[in-house]
Amino acid sequence: MIELPEGIELEDPRPIVADAPYTFFMPFEAELAALKPLDGIKAIFRQTAGEPKYSAERMWVLIEAIEDGDVIGTLDNEPAGMDRIKLGDRVRIPLTHAISTAFHKDNPRPQVPVRREYWDRCFVDDCVLEGRSHVDYLYREVPDMTREGDKYPDSGWRIRGTEVAVEDDEKNGRDAHYIAIGKVLNADDRWIDLIDAPYDSHFGWREEESCYVELE
Repeated sequence: MIELPEGIELEDPRPIVADAPYTFFMPFEAELAALKPLDGIKAIFRQTAGEPKYSAERMWVLIEAIEDGDVIGTLDNEPAGMDRIKLGDRVRIPLTHAISTAFHKDNPRPQVPVRREYWDRCFVDDCVLEGRSHVDYLYREVPDMTREGDKYPDSGWRIRGTEVAVEDDEKNGRDAHYIAIGKVLNADDRWIDLIDAPYDSHFGWREEESCYVELE
């Protein structure tokens, strides 16, 4: 039976997806079902012994066979900071642990739904990101933070939270972060239906109706 080298284990990505569904993605079932020998999967390897430079690395496995829901193959890249596993080592990886797929030129990637991603930037209060508050008020203005060369532009969204235990003057001094919209959605996605609202839109949470209402 093929085992991972001693001191090496796999990280199950499914809890990561559950915690961060808008910024961490896994292959579609159709992609996994279409995998064949000479294709590849990427998985998260962890070194639990010794003193690795990196405790976790995302690495490719070249598929030799697929048996009982597991990929049998060889590590297809040299670890950057682990010394308990190396290029060419044979491994067995559950398909449930694949975080990406690569298809050989003779095995075209299957048709899958277009996955919307949320990497455009926004400003958000730290109390929302840290789960101390829901999104209480949000508005979208004409973007003014995008700089030449930015990979992801400013979306124009400005997202505020509220903390009942914080005095009003302290609320005004809350730290704001310029980050991917997806990270905000990971914390609170109740406003996702508003994501494509036009510029100069303003919304507030109405507790009595459990919904956002447009504000003048």
